[in-house]
Amino acid sequence: MINTTRVLEDNIVKLIPLEHSHTDLLWPVAQQVDLYKFGSSDVSTLINLKEYISNALKADNVIAFAIYDKRTSSYVGSTRFGNIDTKNKVLHIGWTWISPATQGTGLNHKMKFLMLSYAFEHLGFEKVELRIDERNIKSRKAVEKLGASLEGILRKNVTTKNNFRRSSCCYGILKEEWPTLKQTHFNK
Repeated sequence: MINTTRVLEDNIVKLIPLEHSHTDLLWPVAQQVDLYKFGSSDVSTLINLKEYISNALKADNVIAFAIYDKRTSSYVGSTRFGNIDTKNKVLHIGWTWISPATQGTGLNHKMKFLMLSYAFEHLGFEKVELRIDERNIKSRKAVEKLGASLEGILRKNVTTKNNFRRSSCCYGILKEEWPTLKQTHFNK
């Protein structure tokens, strides 16, 4: 399994390997995010946030991060690599939640660039997948701005916090697509 303590950063955002000590730093943001409608994770109470972080840290196939916005010098959420399959060289990017104040500021796009670069260029993965609630048009558009291709929809495959059976849009980016996407969608 991949074990990393590497910080991923640029001039806007810093992705810091998640630790239990981030609980108090993330709690003010967790109170602001509404994962109720689309999310299967629950960070709505301090106990739930602690459990969320503990589960991320003890999972074998996860690399979780706290998101630090350098522009505001504050922690603004969490994200992770998950469902890491080292044999097939496929992983997911997701479990992302960020403060409402940072949404639409370009921070998520910068963050995804760092994660995609790391997955393809440093970890040597062949494919990155992203799964979004079919109803979450805002997140789907954000993933499409990355250049990810919609590969299909898994019907009623996840139960959200409110016990709704959501369908997940499956997006993917292949390693051979990354050099072009890097130039066309990230201006790097």
